[in-house]
Amino acid sequence: MTPDAIAAAGQRFAREFPHFIRRTPLWQLPGRALGLDCEQVWLKLEHLQTAGSFKARGMLMRLLSQPIPAPGVIVASGGNAGIATAAAARELGVRCEVFVPVVSSPAKQARLRELGAEVVVTGEAYADALQACLDRQRATGALLTHAYDQPEVVTGAGTLAQEIEAQGGGVPDAVLVSVGGGGLIGGVASWFQDRSRVIALEPEGAPTLHAARAAGAPVDVAVGGLAADSLGARRIGALAWDITQRWVPESLLLPDAAIRAAQQRLWKDFHLAVEPAAALGLAALAEGRVQATRPCIILCGANLDPATLA
Repeated sequence: MTPDAIAAAGQRFAREFPHFIRRTPLWQLPGRALGLDCEQVWLKLEHLQTAGSFKARGMLMRLLSQPIPAPGVIVASGGNAGIATAAAARELGVRCEVFVPVVSSPAKQARLRELGAEVVVTGEAYADALQACLDRQRATGALLTHAYDQPEVVTGAGTLAQEIEAQGGGVPDAVLVSVGGGGLIGGVASWFQDRSRVIALEPEGAPTLHAARAAGAPVDVAVGGLAADSLGARRIGALAWDITQRWVPESLLLPDAAIRAAQQRLWKDFHLAVEPAAALGLAALAEGRVQATRPCIILCGANLDPATLA
């Protein structure tokens, strides 16, 4: 997950899959436009990515990494990684099986089926769906795509950070990244390293990285709350743990009320329909938890039921 590997992935996307991996917009707004006391805020509109989230980058990279066997690909997901894997599988013309926990939203399950995936709903949390997925993979020999803990997946996610720098004409002084299993922050931190202040944000109900730091190693945590369907990993990924130990000094927890308020503000003021996981960056700034002159918020996903924004 080096900057060179990320740059090579970005070049391959641009060369072979420009219709699939979109160059999503970067808005550079005065802080006052969001009611914030900072000079400028960058909003990376990655919720406009193919399959509705940044996950498309890592999932496609994984599928391109080796020959895909006849049984196709298999993945466990709270929803977004599964949707991205299904979209990438359809792009490459291979079959896809997705295991999701019962907490996965009906909207995400419906989208999976629209993309042609075989959907298996099992277990109360992502970790339960993952175990069922691993059992099935051993039986079928399908190519396993992990939602966040494979080098190709993290490298693909890093192309988002590369894009931010290219579009912004430089690096933001802080990058606010929502964390579930850690694939996104692993990629972002691998690209920026110490050139920008990468800040990990988690809901209070799903503190995988925060708990790992308190314990000194990855540990299982109970998960729940507003963003559990996309930030509901029970344990931080091994790759993300190593990367964040080196490049991410700050890990913050945010309450559901602040996350919901930020999500609704993005909708009401800017007509940006994003899922709760995408609102943590604005919540952190609005709550005064992060002070920065030119922060970048990654709006990482939009796979939600629009009725929840009312």
